[in-house]
Amino acid sequence: MAELKYISGFGNECSSEDPRCPGSLPEGQNNPQVCPYNLYAEQLSGSAFTCPRSTNKRSWLYRILPSVSHKPFESIDEGQVTHNWDEVDPDPNQLRWKPFEIPKASQKKVDFVSGLHTLCGAGDIKSNNGLAIHIFLCNTSMENRCFYNSDGDFLIVPQKGNLLIYTEFGKMLVQPNEICVIQIPWVFLKGANGLANPRDFLIPIAWYEDRQVPGGYTVINKYQGKLFAAKQDVSPFNVVAWHGNYTPYKYNLKNFMVINSVAFDHADPSIFTVLTAKSVRPGVAIADFVIFPPRWGVADKTFRPPYYHRNCMSEFMGLIRGHYEAKQGGFLPGGGSLHSTMTPHGPDADCFEKASKVKLAPERIADGTMAFMFESSLSLAVTKWGLKASRCLDENYHKCWEPLKSHFTPNSRNPAEPN
Repeated sequence: MAELKYISGFGNECSSEDPRCPGSLPEGQNNPQVCPYNLYAEQLSGSAFTCPRSTNKRSWLYRILPSVSHKPFESIDEGQVTHNWDEVDPDPNQLRWKPFEIPKASQKKVDFVSGLHTLCGAGDIKSNNGLAIHIFLCNTSMENRCFYNSDGDFLIVPQKGNLLIYTEFGKMLVQPNEICVIQIPWVFLKGANGLANPRDFLIPIAWYEDRQVPGGYTVINKYQGKLFAAKQDVSPFNVVAWHGNYTPYKYNLKNFMVINSVAFDHADPSIFTVLTAKSVRPGVAIADFVIFPPRWGVADKTFRPPYYHRNCMSEFMGLIRGHYEAKQGGFLPGGGSLHSTMTPHGPDADCFEKASKVKLAPERIADGTMAFMFESSLSLAVTKWGLKASRCLDENYHKCWEPLKSHFTPNSRNPAEPN
């Protein structure tokens, strides 16, 4: 496969034509009576028309057939996808999962949709206010099948293997240590420079296929928590040209410009936020996507690993590669953890003892590692699959804190510092 090309920039007004059809974008208007190459014009809206122009999200697609050209949708089996946040009793404990196992293709072929497993979530789908975290375990490509989500859009974090993602805007190759977003109103932190820089986000260029699949192409839709499928006779990836600011994109996490404390103590962990999805409450996120990349640790007179804390937010963590600085063992690539609202957590006993006694000097932290976190203002409920059927829940997670012991010195205010 030839190397894919991309457009650079976040939230930009972009335009793209498949080079096989030069001049396929209409000039001077969006919806001419007859489009170039006799294409159909179709708008994709990501915001209300009444939003201010500065926040309005939409793109125009010029395609061989409009997306409405399908048979009626019919309900299909949801598999392990759910929005039932009450199927098991609440559990406030610290939860950790061992790496989720990808089925072997020789035993059972599982594509992206059939490999989706809802782990946890919260909120109400019908009011479009909520969050769900899914684990995708797939070993084969989607053949004459595609998927779109009416309930919310995807931020995809691959941990193992490459994803070649076909979208109506073009193709993206997403590898481990990269993420991709399929149409969602994620926004940046405030500020002009640093963190995730806009030019490092890559948007696919237009690509189309004019392919007939008589009655055999399946479009799968997630709607109000259920899955539906419709048949059509052509590939839906038939967009010859497009323009707008509502597009899928990918981002390489290695490009994140880390900001850190250079004096003492910790800055807020929000300094590691790549993207945030805002809630209706100012300053409060439905989800922040946070990473913990390789960086220098230089803070003086400071316990440098993450401190012990309780949080009004819910924290779901995953590990793409390497090891997490606060838990050298047990938290493994391909696994995850959930620390729920106000549930205490922090470094394991071994990490605390070492970091309390080590002589402080500038040091590299997390080389060869990439951990990530979804931090949400919602109180996340875990599914039955997550607690039981996955068979990946680590029943011994709590034991990593059992060796913690009191170092209280009631007769000495000033403990001895490391030499």
